[in-house]
Amino acid sequence: QVQLVESGGGLVQPGGSLRLSCAGSTGTLNFYTIGWFRQAPGKEREGVSCISSSEGSSEGSTYYAESAEGRFSISRDNAKDTVYLEVNSLKPEDTAVYYCAAASRGWGATLVRDKYNYWGQGAQVAVSS
Repeated sequence: QVQLVESGGGLVQPGGSLRLSCAGSTGTLNFYTIGWFRQAPGKEREGVSCISSSEGSSEGSTYYAESAEGRFSISRDNAKDTVYLEVNSLKPEDTAVYYCAAASRGWGATLVRDKYNYWGQGAQVAVSS
């Protein structure tokens, strides 16, 4: 079973940046599609970005939701069993709890929430002046 731990959240001013980390516990994160989702108070959890496994035909392809396109960047460090989400040009509406999740690599780069079997505990990101 994959255990995921997010870190790197915090309070940042509008226009600022953060790097969120999603660390695995078994050295096998590379065999999964990893997605980042977020949930703001009173709203549904929404997909932000994902990266497919670098093993197999998808070869580490990435996908961004419209809200993240051009501002967020997802990447892997397989040696550290970690996936990162760089979040730039932050806006107050980016305030949310950010979760990483793992899905079977067979799904490729997907943000369909019910494809994800394993979830981290979340990291709070607050954007405020």
